[in-house]
Amino acid sequence: MADMVNTPMLPRTANGSAWAPLGEPLFRSLWVAAVISYTGTWMQNVGSGWLMTQLTMSPFMVGLVQAATTLPVFLVILPAGALADMVDRRRFLLITQGWMVAAAALLGIFTLLGNVTPWILLGFTFVLGLGAVMNDPAWQAITPEIVSPAQHAPAVALNSVGFNVARAVGPALGGMVIAIAGSGVAFLLNAASFFGVIFFLYRWKRPHFEDVETGRVSDAILTGLRYVRGAPLVRCVLIRTGAFSLGASSLLALLPIVARPHGATGYGLLLGSFGLGALAGAAVLPRLRSTLSVDAVVTIAILVFAAMTFAAGRVHAFGWLELVLFTSGTAWIGILACLNVAAQTMSPSFLRARALSLYLLVLQGGMAIGSALWGALASRVGIPTAFLWSAIALVAGLVSVRRYPLTSQELQYAPSVVRD
Repeated sequence: MADMVNTPMLPRTANGSAWAPLGEPLFRSLWVAAVISYTGTWMQNVGSGWLMTQLTMSPFMVGLVQAATTLPVFLVILPAGALADMVDRRRFLLITQGWMVAAAALLGIFTLLGNVTPWILLGFTFVLGLGAVMNDPAWQAITPEIVSPAQHAPAVALNSVGFNVARAVGPALGGMVIAIAGSGVAFLLNAASFFGVIFFLYRWKRPHFEDVETGRVSDAILTGLRYVRGAPLVRCVLIRTGAFSLGASSLLALLPIVARPHGATGYGLLLGSFGLGALAGAAVLPRLRSTLSVDAVVTIAILVFAAMTFAAGRVHAFGWLELVLFTSGTAWIGILACLNVAAQTMSPSFLRARALSLYLLVLQGGMAIGSALWGALASRVGIPTAFLWSAIALVAGLVSVRRYPLTSQELQYAPSVVRD
């Protein structure tokens, strides 16, 4: 067992480059397609949040947009993880990607026709989130199948970098599209963005793996839960993730209201600032990790994020808000990079999707609960006070989990392949 103190967030590989996985054609093709898809997702997020503020200014309803996106995690993430360990992940992902295309396209059509109400918007957002949650465990679990074993850890980190490239570009692009053509067009562009990933999956010749579990889905879920119960490393990752996600969800959930005076383009630019901050954080993480332990990085990043959450409720000038969101993004990637690398390496290959589904359950479930909680609180006491309590919750959560350090096992990343 190796402590994550010695595991950089953008690990260097045999050729000395943290970007080496992009030299492998299979991983590079999927990475580019994924960045395009992520960009469409961020355009969708901007469109949903902004459209809700046009339909109602209730902080509770605006907060429910984020909650509706992640609420399906409570319903299907565990079966999704079990299925991803039991069936052909390629075919499973083709189904979930097609589901999301249909949901985004239908919402776009309804919006362009002017037939969307707050509850219809929440309904379609929920359906789209359902597809995303079904997709996530299998999506994360295929990384070792498309990259060589030596490149797995940096490939995990590069997936996070790709997500944040899209986070930097997608919101600003979405804001401009919404300002020019409306949210409906942004939803249709999101539907189109999935086709790059679908094309990759359709052409991908996935090898046959021998460690596929058979039987009932419920039995597979129980097997995963028993593994988690007996694995201290997994419990540490899940507890740290839950403590962070509950408190951290307020900023992005209530940002549409904070950004309302600055228009749709301003909202997109603020989310883009968050994404640029995340990219900057990813760039400096290796240097920080050379001098600080993983727990020190996470502690500092959570304190910074809490301070920026508090500041978001107090500053009103657009330039200062951009700085607050940029700094928040820098802290955000420092936290999630540590958690995600730990989650990817905390289980053997035949349980990987189920272990990841539990990690996603805690992360996204915490965000869903927190989004609704902070939205309801903001409706009663106002956004600045809700942000204050959210910052306090982050600090309190940080203090309460000091007994659960993050560590990482040296595991066999690549599943065993049955060769002809």
